[in-house]
Amino acid sequence: MSQPLRILYAAGPGNVIGTYQHWIQGQEDPSQVSLTYSGQFYDVCRDLDAQAYVISSCRDKKILHEGQFIIEHRPVPLPKASGILYYLNNIWYGLGLIISAFRFRANVAVVADGTTQWFILSVLPFLGVKVIPSLHCVLWPKYFHPSKIQRFISTLNRHLFANACSTILIASDDIREQVLEITRAHHRPMVPFLPTYRRPEFAGIGEPDKQGSPFRILFAGRIESNKGVFNVLEIAKLFAKENRQDIRFDICGNGSALESLRLAVNQAGLDSSFFCHGHCNKSQMREMFNRAHVVIVPTRTDFVEGFNQVVVEGILSGRPVVTSAVCPALSYVRDAVVEVPPDDTKAYGDALLKLCDDHEFYDQKRQACLGLQEQFYDTSQSWGAKLKSILLAIQENRYLDKGEIHITQQEG
Repeated sequence: MSQPLRILYAAGPGNVIGTYQHWIQGQEDPSQVSLTYSGQFYDVCRDLDAQAYVISSCRDKKILHEGQFIIEHRPVPLPKASGILYYLNNIWYGLGLIISAFRFRANVAVVADGTTQWFILSVLPFLGVKVIPSLHCVLWPKYFHPSKIQRFISTLNRHLFANACSTILIASDDIREQVLEITRAHHRPMVPFLPTYRRPEFAGIGEPDKQGSPFRILFAGRIESNKGVFNVLEIAKLFAKENRQDIRFDICGNGSALESLRLAVNQAGLDSSFFCHGHCNKSQMREMFNRAHVVIVPTRTDFVEGFNQVVVEGILSGRPVVTSAVCPALSYVRDAVVEVPPDDTKAYGDALLKLCDDHEFYDQKRQACLGLQEQFYDTSQSWGAKLKSILLAIQENRYLDKGEIHITQQEG
């Protein structure tokens, strides 16, 4: 006999109430290009007739009770805490989630990374709650050795990933490798998922104008130093010295470094070739991809990257991407990417110039985009489909071993 599911979902910082209000009307959240994870979660709960308590750390504090859902924006108490205070704050937030799971009488907890320290969740199985960690980012920067405190935290987390959780959802092979390292290869089943998109989102984007000038390079994402945006500015300075007046940069996104970037652009005298557009909505981003010839994703090695969906969005737009192995998405779309060494500004610049000047090479990479797109439209590979297969196994009291998950993935 199946058991009714009561699921606590700790969703991270997103506006889950806003997404729900679009979802209940049968609409996608217009603020996101890919399918939102909370929207997929609502779909799963509807399909399984599950009761759910969704908690986000969104700063806009509020709570909604509607039908089978309780949806709460519960901000982190000290959002700018650092050092030991950050970890204590994180643990405190996790204890609040455990109390909420107990009061809600949850029998499953789906928890996104960044929500709390994982070892805290080892308490939940003693309360009859099966834990499903959802790992969207690597556990530490790929090219850095974990610090002493990171190694200590990883030792504490080992029990959850090795023994206490039900299944682990993972966004990339890089995450898998770090879980293997933490658990010394004795881990609970890991189920990979891919970011998922609707085909119409990219249907209006045409082929790049190969004859047109200037050659346009697009950066999209958070405007932060560790996302590599200042490296892009350094590339633009190199091109200016070489008198490459046929190249333009479009920088789309918001972040704490946006004003500093604009000031640096002005001081470098690059206002006519380096454009900081700020936040762009979905239709504006579609136009930016339409104008672009190439997408650059220069995430630095000190950033905790999970997948990087901008890489995928470049491919779905039919635009070659220049990036490094810091972005785990590379391994899924390598044929359409020009890979460069991490943090190597000159190598990024050389790759962009090759795409600009070598038309045959550019066409080869652009054609490769077309053959890689389908996997990101395949909803059977989505986070929601993989979560649903895991929850069905739990609901039907099936034992989740590695073989079972392999079968479930094919079913999903």
